[in-house]
Amino acid sequence: MSDEKKLAIIATKGTLDWAYPPFILSSTAAALGYETQIFFTFYGLQLLKKRLDLKVSSLGNPGMPMPVPMPVLLQALPGMQSMMTVMMKKKMKAKGVVDLEELRKLCIESDVKMIACQMTVDLFEMDTKEFIKGVEYGGAATFFEFAGESDICLFI
Repeated sequence: MSDEKKLAIIATKGTLDWAYPPFILSSTAAALGYETQIFFTFYGLQLLKKRLDLKVSSLGNPGMPMPVPMPVLLQALPGMQSMMTVMMKKKMKAKGVVDLEELRKLCIESDVKMIACQMTVDLFEMDTKEFIKGVEYGGAATFFEFAGESDICLFI
């Protein structure tokens, strides 16, 4: 058994705000010397696409701070998701938050292993040519081989 610590992450969300946690945590863990893997499944597979076109949605996220109190009904109006995404990107830039593609690139350079759930790829008939280079494919058993020996396992 290795003395190297291990971090296993399951990434299931495909929105801009949910894209940051797996990449921030895995890049930090890699910098601290952890062997790190992220298993992308269901909507989390959006994070592996070459072209990231992720949106923010406040629907189903009542904890999201809004600049102006806004009823849920208004949040569902056409164009609100795009407006909220622009606002979030502007705020992130103003606060110096690293661009998501740069953060993902840092993970790749730090040898974070990225595994796409083959079952989900098949289920949604996704074109793997749209994914970044270096993605591996496997199922739950592939993830469990690593996660079963990890020191930390996170579901995001």
